[in-house]
Amino acid sequence: MKYNRILLKLSGEALMGNKSHGIDPQRLTDYAEEIHEVSKLGIEIGIVIGGGNIFRGVSGVAEGIDRVKGDYMGMLATFINGLALQSAIEKAGTPARVFSSIKMDPVTEFYSKEKVRDTFNAKEIVIFVGGTGNPFFTTDTASALRAVEMGADIFLKGTRVDGVYNADPEKDPDAVRYEELSFDEALQKQLKIMDMTAFAMCRENKLPVYVFDMNTKGNLLKFISGKKIGTLVKN
Repeated sequence: MKYNRILLKLSGEALMGNKSHGIDPQRLTDYAEEIHEVSKLGIEIGIVIGGGNIFRGVSGVAEGIDRVKGDYMGMLATFINGLALQSAIEKAGTPARVFSSIKMDPVTEFYSKEKVRDTFNAKEIVIFVGGTGNPFFTTDTASALRAVEMGADIFLKGTRVDGVYNADPEKDPDAVRYEELSFDEALQKQLKIMDMTAFAMCRENKLPVYVFDMNTKGNLLKFISGKKIGTLVKN
């Protein structure tokens, strides 16, 4: 299948590379160059970036921080990552614009569907930050929401593992990777692909999800070219 418009979800933790926190410049450059190459194929790209390399709201709660304040702190972390990604993508050769669910002039533009449409028409990459703008919602949910709103053909969930397994492949050497699953099968097998709010939104809107290893350079291009490198979840 040829994809005209994709939503790529990147975790903040992945930006750390081999560092304990923050942003690894080489990982950032690798991501940006690959996104640039896919964009050159004429594919419209929306990106949602997490903030876990800087702060995670759930972790903050464990340390005594109020959940709502912690979630807003996590949202602010995504601004840093989004701006860094924008800079790297533009350095690679493709213009990009950052849209936020929270007003933060003049740092980012406030999100609207119409502005995103105009950005795609201008052949620019769209980066979404600030999650949904509300506490208690993950960036997985923000990704599903933006993917549906922008009319994406597929939701690409870039992780550090190469798909969905029947067990944790980092703990169980006998874990088996699925090449394709239905949403119903994933529910029955109680597979943790994303949070349930995001999962339900994708399922209800018939939005296919592809889980793959984004940390292996070249994988995004391999997927776009039709190679099976991860797990497809669909209705």
